[in-house]
Amino acid sequence: MKQALIVWGGWTGHQPQECAEVVGRMLREEGFEVVTEKTTEAFADPNLHEFDLIVPIVTMSTIEKEEIEGLYKAVQDGVGFAGFHGGMGDSFRNEVKYQFMVGGQWVAHPGNIIDYVVNVTKPDDGVMEGIRDFPYRSEQYYMHVDPNNEVLATTTFRGDHCAWIDGHVIPVVWKRRHGSGRVFYSSLGHHAVEFEVPEMATIVRRGMLWAARG
Repeated sequence: MKQALIVWGGWTGHQPQECAEVVGRMLREEGFEVVTEKTTEAFADPNLHEFDLIVPIVTMSTIEKEEIEGLYKAVQDGVGFAGFHGGMGDSFRNEVKYQFMVGGQWVAHPGNIIDYVVNVTKPDDGVMEGIRDFPYRSEQYYMHVDPNNEVLATTTFRGDHCAWIDGHVIPVVWKRRHGSGRVFYSSLGHHAVEFEVPEMATIVRRGMLWAARG
């Protein structure tokens, strides 16, 4: 049986515990044995490499050197790494090594909760199969991203809240490699209720399965 580690914590505004419960149910439905921790100390465990998948749900916060080193090495050696929104894309802001591994970092969400459109750019990819462009209501993440990411979906910003970003296209969903490990990220998912949007939930579920080792 495959094993997954979910680590939640950080800023409570992103409902990390509630999201961890939703993701945990998803993974159990897919046959995973799931371990859930609420401290990043889990990343320093020498047995971290035994997991097939790690799902971080920790917005902002800080992380100790031995913890980031353990996480970085585990993914580099083949453990899958997958997550969503600020729980993965806005974690440990001072840790450039972490951002390098994720492939991006949150910068802003102009207008806060707004209506926007997610545009599927690779409909033939297994993660996005059967999903077409869809409307979404949440924080629209403006991110700094690695040009080496394999982008699966994007969003186009309007100038309503920041005139200078009008028409800018920013990745929403991507996958990438970090050494031998697979990394998946989706910027959707501000609150746990967003998992009720079928497209969003399907993307996260498939992304985690793609990232998992083996």
